[in-house]
Amino acid sequence: MTTEENKALLRRAWDEVYGQKRLDTLGELVLDDVVAHEPDGDVRGIEEFERYLATYLAAFPDTSVTVEDVVAEADTVVGRYTVRGTHLGTTEEYGPPTGKQLVTQGVTVYHFRAGRLAEMWDHYDTLAVAQQLGLVPGAESPPAP
Repeated sequence: MTTEENKALLRRAWDEVYGQKRLDTLGELVLDDVVAHEPDGDVRGIEEFERYLATYLAAFPDTSVTVEDVVAEADTVVGRYTVRGTHLGTTEEYGPPTGKQLVTQGVTVYHFRAGRLAEMWDHYDTLAVAQQLGLVPGAESPPAP
């Protein structure tokens, strides 16, 4: 695929997964052996990736993503984004719902193979997330974007 096709596929993934909450399209977007390198550990394979996303979207059902920048070269695409959501569901990582608003910015490097997402490296401030949710002392309101 071309760099423009990879960028378009990434934008489609953001729209369908985070915007429309459509996990049923993951098979079209990611490889079966996809690896997501998250700050708290790796997520391996499409089934585990789908569970990971479903848990996140259940905990933050009003999640929205604003794409700030997308840069690509060959099979690699880098996206800078802002995520917003309200903690309304339970997760192992964040515990029971806090009802608090979350605003965080991140950068993810995506590698594409065979026309689908093969691997990603996700970078965002996990301490700021925990502070905004009131799980550790510190800033408990979202920073201005």
